[in-house]
Amino acid sequence: MVAEHAERAARTADRIPYVRLKVAISLDGHTALLNGSSKWITGEQARMDGHAWRAKADAIVTGIGTVLADDPLLNVRLVGRKVQPTLAIVDSKLRTPPNARLFDVPDREVLVYTTQAAALRRPALKRNNACIVALPEQNGQVNLAAMVADLTQRGLSILHVEAGSTLNGAFLNNGLVDELVIYVGPQLLGRGLPLAQLEKLTSLDHATRLEFVSADMVGDDIRVVARVVRR
Repeated sequence: MVAEHAERAARTADRIPYVRLKVAISLDGHTALLNGSSKWITGEQARMDGHAWRAKADAIVTGIGTVLADDPLLNVRLVGRKVQPTLAIVDSKLRTPPNARLFDVPDREVLVYTTQAAALRRPALKRNNACIVALPEQNGQVNLAAMVADLTQRGLSILHVEAGSTLNGAFLNNGLVDELVIYVGPQLLGRGLPLAQLEKLTSLDHATRLEFVSADMVGDDIRVVARVVRR
């Protein structure tokens, strides 16, 4: 715990973010069925363990697709934490519903990252804990590197991403992920949504290289922690 606090302080002082991507998959690598159903690929102990990882973060990051599909709370519930992590939503077209459940978490800051064009077209969310942050766009989407930089400037240097395959892929394709926490459930889904929508490669030399840190049983599931090897 002391080492973790020291790392957090050092990264905040140096404006260096640490981005962790958490995902639950079936043994054949899917996060959900093709219709989006994903409850529950992993068991209760794995979900509790996932909340422990949330509790270590300064900010939880998700995408508008997850907000619209699941209407999640995305807070720390199953383990103790006095102050909730900030929630950051990647929402390029500013479609976050004002009545989304995530706004009902008391005493939590919610940052909605959108493009400058969308911020001009749509009115601000009428929620006291919502802050709209307009950033330059990248191919019509929120520039993720700019968002990570903005979060770090706010003193939020440990970022925990829980999103769908599109945003997971965008973070990985842009080289923004430092660590993956993957829960593997003992199920085969056959056809389903992938862990991440990754760019098509023409050579294995271009693959994202990982270094396994640990593999542990968590209830009936396996938790794999792996760090990205920087080239």
